Amino acid sequence: MTTTLDRIQLVDFCADHLPAAVRLSQQAGWPHRAQDWALTLSQSTGVAALHEGEVVGTALVSDFGDVAALNMIIVDEGLRGRRLGRRLMDAAIARAGAREMRLIATLDGLPLYEKLGFKATGDVAQLQGMVQAPLSADGVKTDGYDLDRLIAMDRAASGLERSDLLKRISEQGQVLFTDQGFAILRDFGRGKVLGPIVAQNLETARSLLAAAAQAENGSFLRIDTPVPELGAFAQELGLDPVGGGICMVLHPHDATFGKTFQTYGLVSQALG
Repeated sequence: MTTTLDRIQLVDFCADHLPAAVRLSQQAGWPHRAQDWALTLSQSTGVAALHEGEVVGTALVSDFGDVAALNMIIVDEGLRGRRLGRRLMDAAIARAGAREMRLIATLDGLPLYEKLGFKATGDVAQLQGMVQAPLSADGVKTDGYDLDRLIAMDRAASGLERSDLLKRISEQGQVLFTDQGFAILRDFGRGKVLGPIVAQNLETARSLLAAAAQAENGSFLRIDTPVPELGAFAQELGLDPVGGGICMVLHPHDATFGKTFQTYGLVSQALG
């Protein structure tokens, strides 16, 4: 694509941009369907970069209370290396304001994010494949959950205010829960994703993943986990590591979360 940055306009991202955004994410090798983009947009504002009416870049900012998640940062492959990514990030950071900002970086995006002041805090592993059911997954329930209780668990684990998001995905998918944690199984990309996975301990997280494996035995399942021990268990269930990302933060607030509950699996790499 032959163009210059001064001919590219940044506008508010809206639903009309979704078909072109799906094309950009497919170009980048991401599995997002239009429904996956729409879910992220329901929690976000953002910008689209336009050249002669064509979407050539995107960046969204998801509002989770005191924390903003920056995501879906994509530049058309014909314009990479021309500082359009920097323009998109500057616009996203301006929208996030003084809040703590989090994102999941690819290796390609890492140098830019580091220049902008983001600091790495850990890794997230993506595992996926045709899941095989374990022998048992005792103690996990699917009926009668208390949504407010799940929201409180998630807030304690992540520090994020995601009540609207959790309500949406619990209605779209299947909630698996115990007294010590919960997970949500739903459609995403090539099949199903399990996330978030929130638990007081690794044993509970393993039980939730095992229950999802039983529900989806022989079908495609994905998880994104920052906990290597859960990733190792996922591999025992037939899921293969296929990459991941680097968790990064800018303007971190004092961490008061993660003491009673922990995030063992992300809703998605976009939504944390």
